[in-house]
Formats: sequence, structure tokens, C-alpha cells
Amino acid sequence: MKARILIDPWQLRHSLGATFSRFRSFFTMTKSSFLLLLAVFAFPAAAQENQPKRKGPGNMAKSKAEFQAAVEIRSDIDYVGNDNPRQKLDLFLPRGRAADAEPLPLVVFIHGGGWAKGDKRSGLFRLREFLLTKKYAGASIGYRLSDEAQWPSQIHDCKAAIRWLRANAGDLGIDPDRMAVWGTSAGGHLVAMLGVSHGVEGLEGDLGPHSDVSSEVACVVNFFGPSELLTMNDHPSIMDHMAPDSPESKLVGGPILENPNKAKNASPVTWASSDDEPSLIVHGTDDKLVPYPQSVVLEKALEKAGVPTVLLTVKGGGHGQGFGPAVSEAVTAFLNHQLLGEEKTISDGEVDAAPFTPRR
Repeated sequence: MKARILIDPWQLRHSLGATFSRFRSFFTMTKSSFLLLLAVFAFPAAAQENQPKRKGPGNMAKSKAEFQAAVEIRSDIDYVGNDNPRQKLDLFLPRGRAADAEPLPLVVFIHGGGWAKGDKRSGLFRLREFLLTKKYAGASIGYRLSDEAQWPSQIHDCKAAIRWLRANAGDLGIDPDRMAVWGTSAGGHLVAMLGVSHGVEGLEGDLGPHSDVSSEVACVVNFFGPSELLTMNDHPSIMDHMAPDSPESKLVGGPILENPNKAKNASPVTWASSDDEPSLIVHGTDDKLVPYPQSVVLEKALEKAGVPTVLLTVKGGGHGQGFGPAVSEAVTAFLNHQLLGEEKTISDGEVDAAPFTPRR
């Protein structure tokens, strides 16, 4: 079984320039939409090793053209109204739907990058297969990074984006009550926070024109997100998470050990309660950046509160490495159950990391 290799989203940017020059003759579209399509189709080796190999630019162009024909991309929607490039979202809507069709469920992706890097463009590659079924709409959220603003600015941004999507759901043909959030690493942390902090004073924020709209979501897919910032050093990692320049310290605006209250405020385990949203948590046991026990402690906190929670353990998996087809199948089953009402039995389990097979 070949491996699905998940790359950090900011790695995409290093190759975009050369790839744009190679393929720009295939279509005419807005620059932002073109870059979004590249994020899905121009990086098969890094994105999804278990997919069939493409044989050349002709097939690449055909695949892009087919996707463009099936899905409308609306890029860089300002969900706050201040033209900050980080406070924008991309929207993906299946084409050809009847005006009176039933509103679609929405899957919203939030990128990772240690709250300091990353780009919302990476969301389209994650959502591609769901969009092509025409059973889902999709969105990918940008948010302010820690060099620009510190906690709780990141969750305020995400909640403002959710409120914008809810407020405009009718015009977009989406169902505001069937909205999932999916994130990786720092994005996993933020979707976990969305799942546990609805209505929490100080975490809602008042950004954007729809502060009176709910920021509630229907379910959460959390890929290896930090859940308890003050215990990140309790288990082996290649990073000193308590260092003054660690991602966690930069997130809270100072050395994390000197800001314990803010670190607790930014930790999903702090807010676990009985009215939280169902969650699927996926984490590799050999994750060297976000230790696997971070997901174990979150699962225990949610289950203690009575929240339906599934922890899928990738035995031998790294920080997104080794996440093969079994992980994709679990995400699909979870979302189809939560958003489409399909009868699926989803429970805690363990899968072996998919072996890495280099492309030739």
C-alpha cells in the first residue's frame, strides 16, 4: 500500500513560480484561482502517493480543466471587511446545481504551519475529492499569523470566517447547520478550538459584519493538532516547545511558561464540555513535532464530557507522514455520517503507517 504523503502547506509556495510558467498556457483564469488549482494538481508526489501517476502535461491540463468545469472557485473573499490579505477565505462550489437544489453541507479547511506559516491555498488539495462528488461545498480559511497578531486573534479570525459563511449560506446554496471544520497541526488546534469554544466569552471576538451570527460548527476533523500547550514538552519532540521563540510562545505573545493563563486559554482541553461538537482525531505515534499524547489527552477530555469522539491512531506515522488510504476512508466515513446522515460505525482504532514509496 503506497503512502499518502502530506506536505506542510508553505512548501507549496517554493514551487509555484516555476510550475506557473510551465502550465499557464493551459487556461486563462484569475491568478488566485490558478494558484489554487496548482495546489491540487501540480504536486502529486508530495500530496498523494497512492494516486495513479500522471503521464505528462497533457493529462495534467485535462485534469485541471475537468476540475475547473466541475467546481467554481471564488478566491480571496474578505470575511472581515478590512482588506487584510490574511483575513480572507476561498470558496469552492460545485457547478451545475439547480437553483432549487437542497443546500449542500460545507467542509471548511484551516491550514497549519505553527501559527506562523502556511497558506489557505493548501485547502483545495485536501478538499478536492469531496468537491468532485458534488455532495459537498468547500472553503479554506486564512488567518493572521503570530508575527502579526497573538492569541486569541487566530480563533477570532476563524470564528469571523465561520460567521461570514453562515450569514451568506442562503445565497451560496450551503446548509449552515451542516458545516464541518478540518485542520492539520496548528490548523488542527484551531478546528479543535472551534469545536469546544462556541459561546466562550473572550474567544468569540467581534470581527466582521456578522458578529450577531453563530460561529457554531457541526463536527471537527483534527489532524495532529496541539491540545494542551503547557504539556507539549512532556513527551519526546525535536523542538523545545517551552523556549521563548517556540511556536507556542510566539502564539501567546511571550515565553509560554511566563504566560500560563494565556496558554491554558489557548488549549482545547481547557474548554471541553458536554455541548461540544463530535470529533475525529487522527495522529501518528511517531510525530516528532506534536507528540501523539496531545491527541490522547484531548480524546479523554472530550469523552469524559460525553462528546462523541473517535481517535484514529496511525502506528508509526509521523507529522502527517504515513497517512494512507485508511485515513482517507475514515475521514470520508466520518463526514458522510455527520453531514450526510449515512449509517456508519466509526470507532477508535489503529492503522499501520503506509510505507513511503519514492516516485521514479
